[in-house]
Amino acid sequence: MVFERPKRPGQPQKPGSRAGASQRPGALQRPRQGSDRPRSSSDAGGHGRDGGGGRDGGGRGNGGRDRPGGGGEETPSPWLQHQLDPNPDPSQEAGFVEYLRWMRPYDDGDSTRDGTKVQILHLAEENADYGDRLKVLTERTKRMAGKGNTFEVRCLWRIRVGGHRGPESILLPAFDALGMPYLPSSTLRGVARAEGIRDLMAKKSGDRKVARAEAEAEIAQYFGSLDAEERDRTGKVIFLDAYPMPSGDRPSGGLAVDMANNIWGWNGNSLDYSPNPNAFFSLEKSTFLIGLRPLNDQVSADVLRQVRKWLIRGLQAGVGSQVNTGYGALVQADQKPSRLEILRLPFTLEGQLIHGCQQFTQWKWDDRRGWQMRGKAEAEVRPVAFKSMLRYWFRVLTLGVLSPSEVQQWEATLFGAITPQATQGWLTVQVSDGKIVQPEAKSQQDPCGEQSGTLILAHSAASPAAQHSATKALFKNLAWLMFHLGGIGQGARRPCYSRKNRDRAPWWRGSTLIPETDDDFWALPEDEELPVFARRFRKRLQAFFEALAAVMQRQLNWQAPRSLGQVRSDRWTEAADADCRIVLCAGSTKSNKPYALAVLHDPEFKRQGDYDGNLCGQVRGKVAPSPVWIIDLGEFQVVTVFGATQDPRRQYLRALRDRTSRENFSQLWPI
Repeated sequence: MVFERPKRPGQPQKPGSRAGASQRPGALQRPRQGSDRPRSSSDAGGHGRDGGGGRDGGGRGNGGRDRPGGGGEETPSPWLQHQLDPNPDPSQEAGFVEYLRWMRPYDDGDSTRDGTKVQILHLAEENADYGDRLKVLTERTKRMAGKGNTFEVRCLWRIRVGGHRGPESILLPAFDALGMPYLPSSTLRGVARAEGIRDLMAKKSGDRKVARAEAEAEIAQYFGSLDAEERDRTGKVIFLDAYPMPSGDRPSGGLAVDMANNIWGWNGNSLDYSPNPNAFFSLEKSTFLIGLRPLNDQVSADVLRQVRKWLIRGLQAGVGSQVNTGYGALVQADQKPSRLEILRLPFTLEGQLIHGCQQFTQWKWDDRRGWQMRGKAEAEVRPVAFKSMLRYWFRVLTLGVLSPSEVQQWEATLFGAITPQATQGWLTVQVSDGKIVQPEAKSQQDPCGEQSGTLILAHSAASPAAQHSATKALFKNLAWLMFHLGGIGQGARRPCYSRKNRDRAPWWRGSTLIPETDDDFWALPEDEELPVFARRFRKRLQAFFEALAAVMQRQLNWQAPRSLGQVRSDRWTEAADADCRIVLCAGSTKSNKPYALAVLHDPEFKRQGDYDGNLCGQVRGKVAPSPVWIIDLGEFQVVTVFGATQDPRRQYLRALRDRTSRENFSQLWPI
């Protein structure tokens, strides 16, 4: 998507030159280096909710005072500075596309590019006010559909339909001709038709390809087909474009900044840890008005009723992109759970919480790196975090019993993949009623942050019906293990603990994930003894591997895990292999930390006064996650240690065992 920028009044443009190219008058320049840096950090403010400057005093492109020298040089956000109007003030009713008309992909190695992208997105989100236009559009839908032919659906979390890649590589959702976010009628028709075909196929027996061909021929009487008889070549139902319904606190219809971050990736048969956050737009918790109407008076009410039923069921399964990861689920207020559900589990998360996109703050100058924008992470209950953690623990557990190539294959089959071949995956993960119960602590007196919601696991449309029983057992036991091996979100490898005795934030660290149910499958009585829990944990491990064997239709020797290569003090694989240990322990400590964590933070395991990166992970230089996971279950802790056959991790396990009584230590893996 590229727009030609008209030349500025009074400024000729060279023939053949490209708008935005370096030869035009007032070309984009990078901030000056060296002696022209800001005199103090307070001089490097910028636009943002938490930054200095504000809308008129340094925002909208950061005024001259906010850059090196303060005398007219270019700012880190060139697209907000170079427009026809040197002091732009777009109407709040203008669609986001109006912000794009003066942009071009700007990539000359400038370190400010990602920060510019975040700033642009937040400007558009903050200024969006489409309320009046969306009211007109929803009223139009009601009149066109007719009485009784509309219904509302709400988005459980986020949705992104259609769209394309725009300037600054921003992923854009579908906008209509006037820049309003919407669900195209063609998308709704496709969802209803696909669900109808699945429904008709489920009622047929025999070869799957034959059943699909018969279902596609049969469904032509509803949606039309060029290969059908004359009477069925035209669809019987008209689908109308669906627009988000505006509300007082969401005049944009839910248009909001979103973030994707692919942390783990396969590199051949090994895994790379490399966070790669990417900001884009989606619609958050929007409510849509859906309108259908019969083609003419000859269409029966039964036809319209059946198509509506298929559409409602299809919307519940998800519409748009990333439906297996919580995006696109649209439900009615009183809708029953899907027949494909595996698990519905209320939960509470305490500690550092799950975070989504970074909120734009301000630009700051760094003598070594130049202009920098340090965003502020926003807490958000994200289904993608749960799916990523389920995927992580599946990979950890299976790498000990399968070859890396087999793990890649089954990981893609069960959870989906983009490369080497696009695969939908057999599992969908959703979260309903996700909310922030308690914001993260801002002072020593504040309690820890808390989020809650209901985790929903279900079979996707790609999941073979013949495998539903085995995959249900697999995912249900995997979810249990996830809840009892670690947390989720930021600080997932440590249990939530207080740091109120320190003089600086954060006042709480770690993450504790709690299932809120009385179901016997999840029950964990407070007075349960350590050996009883040990037997329960081993039972869940056994059930997981037995279900995996049933899905793969082969025998698995999971009780004798394989070794994945040489382990060194600074080298290990995050896998439940022969060099991994999972232990259950209990003990007393004088600190406010759980016993296993207090031992990990003992001065014995520090190097030169700092935590050992080969035990606690490191963020300086080469970023590496900790090889130790700890979850606190009240009276005892579950500790997972990768590469446990080499020091310092071997020393840590020995300390856990030696500092407790024999009955307070039990090895869970290898069994």
